[in-house]
Amino acid sequence: MALRLVTKNLSGRISPKLCSASLLHSHATSFGFKEVREEEKSQMVGKVFSNVASNYDLMNDFMSGGLHRLWKDRLVSKLSPFPGMKHLDVAGGTGDVAFRILESVNSIKRRALQDPLNDDLQEETRIYVCDINPNMLDVGKNRALEKGLGEDKSLVWVQGDAEALSFEDNSMDGYTIAFGIRNVTHIEKVLSEAYRVLKRGGRFLCLELSHVDIPVFKELYDFYSFSVIPRLGEIVAGDRESYQYLVESIRRFPPQEKFASMIADAGFQKVEYENLVGGVVAIHSGLKI
Repeated sequence: MALRLVTKNLSGRISPKLCSASLLHSHATSFGFKEVREEEKSQMVGKVFSNVASNYDLMNDFMSGGLHRLWKDRLVSKLSPFPGMKHLDVAGGTGDVAFRILESVNSIKRRALQDPLNDDLQEETRIYVCDINPNMLDVGKNRALEKGLGEDKSLVWVQGDAEALSFEDNSMDGYTIAFGIRNVTHIEKVLSEAYRVLKRGGRFLCLELSHVDIPVFKELYDFYSFSVIPRLGEIVAGDRESYQYLVESIRRFPPQEKFASMIADAGFQKVEYENLVGGVVAIHSGLKI
């Protein structure tokens, strides 16, 4: 594991070339290794996630050997949830991150029950699960019912676009997005919206599959990604094509340093990232100050 702090002023900024290269073309963008028109990408990505929704978390277990659970635990630990917080989890339709945040909040409440005058416990926690895909949200709602959380008012399910959120300015204490930002059309718009909705002092956290730079490990990872994962998708989910796209989308996502510079350019301070499993995944974070 490696934790790296990215300052906006390293002789000015992290290489301007990196920042300019990160901005997506206004008329064309990538869908995996393909170049497509912007208006086509959202439809194509929507089809992918409609296809994989019912097997999404199962496939995450297969693809990561269950490690995605630990990665999400790490994400939530960095968030430091608290009772009464207003939190936005974007691209979180199946509820995997939201359930962890709620459990962390409830755990704090249970430990503090002996102090009924604690003001923080009097405020209602709200965890907004926002996803553009209704099929993914349906999976999350069903999982909430299975967990006995179907009537829990702390969980609010919202269909929405990460590039144009419906939430008010300065309304959220925290913002998370896990394995979702690489699928959007305009990364910079998502980051701008995250900054807009966060309160001063609010934390942005992004968990995303990233880039391995250890030579031998990279070769093994590439083999696993392109030869094994699509085959797993075909066997487990009956959908090789969607998982081929997911693998390709990882390679098209900006490397850790470049993505960190994009977060800083959106206005966030104290930007840093932590590589997990040699860079297979990275957790990026920033504060709105």
